[in-house]
Amino acid sequence: MKEKFVLANDIGGTHITSAIIDTTTWRIQKEHCIRKAIHSQADKCTIISDWAQAMKSCLEKSKINAPAIGIAMPGPFDYENGISLMQGQNKYDALHKVNVKEALSQALDNPEVRFINDAAAFLQGEVFHNQLTTKNRILGITLGTGLGSAVWEKGLKAFDADLWDTPYKGKIYEEYMVTRFLVNRFKELTGKKERGFKEIIEKHKNTAEFSILINEYAEHIADFLCYFSEKHQSNHFIIGGSISKAWDIITENREELFVPYEINIGEIGEEAALIGAGTLFE
Repeated sequence: MKEKFVLANDIGGTHITSAIIDTTTWRIQKEHCIRKAIHSQADKCTIISDWAQAMKSCLEKSKINAPAIGIAMPGPFDYENGISLMQGQNKYDALHKVNVKEALSQALDNPEVRFINDAAAFLQGEVFHNQLTTKNRILGITLGTGLGSAVWEKGLKAFDADLWDTPYKGKIYEEYMVTRFLVNRFKELTGKKERGFKEIIEKHKNTAEFSILINEYAEHIADFLCYFSEKHQSNHFIIGGSISKAWDIITENREELFVPYEINIGEIGEEAALIGAGTLFE
C-alpha cells in the first residue's frame, strides 16, 4: 500500500501532534500541524474523542484527503491489533485492553489505521530523513523521561527492542539512564533539588559534583550501548530524546567510552516520530 499523503500522529503522555506527510518527499506540511494537550487520565471516551478531534482538525486545515492514518504510540501496546496494554503508568489507564484502532477508525469515517512504537517511529523517521535506508541495521535509543530502544533493518519496519527493564546494577537500565536518575543522583551529591537535567546544566555545569554525575551517567550509557550492540549485532546508533541535546556535554573528555560505535544524534526531534508513523504505509 502506497499513499501520497498520510495523516501521521505522535501520541505522548500529555499531547498529540497530527500532521500531513507527503510520502514522495518525506516532508511534513508544517503549516497544517495540530498539537493538542491531552489529559491522559481522563475516561476512555474523552481520550478517544480528543485524539480524533486533533486528527480531524489537521485534515480540515489541510483540505487534503488522507485515507491512511499512522500513529506513533507509547507502549506497552499491541501494535498489530491496535489494543492498548498501558496500565499503572500514570497515562491512559482508561484505555487498558481497549481496541484503539477500532475506536479511532469509527470516529474518523473508517480510514486505515496503523500503529508503531514511539521509539521505533523515531528511529525509522531519522533513517528515512537522513537517507540511511541502504544500511543493513541501525539501533535507536531515546533518552528522556523513559528509556526507548528500537531496531531498524533494511527493508523492514523498525521494532521496539523493549530493553528498558533489562536488569542492570541490581535494578534495571531505565533507572540509570533517564531524567529522574540525573535529578535524584544530583540531589544525593549536592543536597540540591533541580527540576530537570537542563536546570542542572545551566546552574551547575562547572562544579565538581556535576563532573561526577556526568562521569557516572556516561558510563551507564556506554554499558547500555555495549549490551544493545551485542544483542542486536550492530554498532551504528541514532540517539534522540531530550537528554541527547546535551550529548556534547556528556561525551566531552569521555570520547574513549564511545569509540567502538558510530553514533548519530537525532536531527529532527518530534518530526522523526511523525515521519516514522507516515512510513507505515511505505
